[in-house]
Amino acid sequence: MEKKVLVESVREKAEGYFKRGEFFCSEAVVHTINQLLGNPFPEEVTKLASAFPIGLGKAGCLCGAVSGGAMALGMVYGRKHGEAMQDKMFPISAQLHHHIKNMYKSTCCRVIVKDYEFTSPERKAHCIKITGEVAAWIAEKLLEDPKIAPKIQGLEN
Repeated sequence: MEKKVLVESVREKAEGYFKRGEFFCSEAVVHTINQLLGNPFPEEVTKLASAFPIGLGKAGCLCGAVSGGAMALGMVYGRKHGEAMQDKMFPISAQLHHHIKNMYKSTCCRVIVKDYEFTSPERKAHCIKITGEVAAWIAEKLLEDPKIAPKIQGLEN
């Protein structure tokens, strides 16, 4: 599958999970990226992202999509006990943070959604868009990594 098409497919898949109410932002990103990678982690890995929506358990702090994105990056660049930290882990996580901050002027959930009534469909649509953006950004970065890209074959249905 062509890179641009695959990235857009990742965006749509993550957005769809959130839009249909199957997952919140952080869960949708983790689940979608795990699928993109060919499910190297059991489906239960998504549970690790369940505490992060709405700025960490509705606290309104770090955007759940960004948190989920950082977890998804950890699935690729993270380490196991006894391993050294991979050189890419911190820089790519910071790049994700900066990308979202540049787009939305913040990575804080309450700031990003301050112009919306929380229960409104407009706020949900805004958060769905951010979720898709994070998932697509991660997919694009993974496809640019010569060590990771050959392992990516597309998304499951």
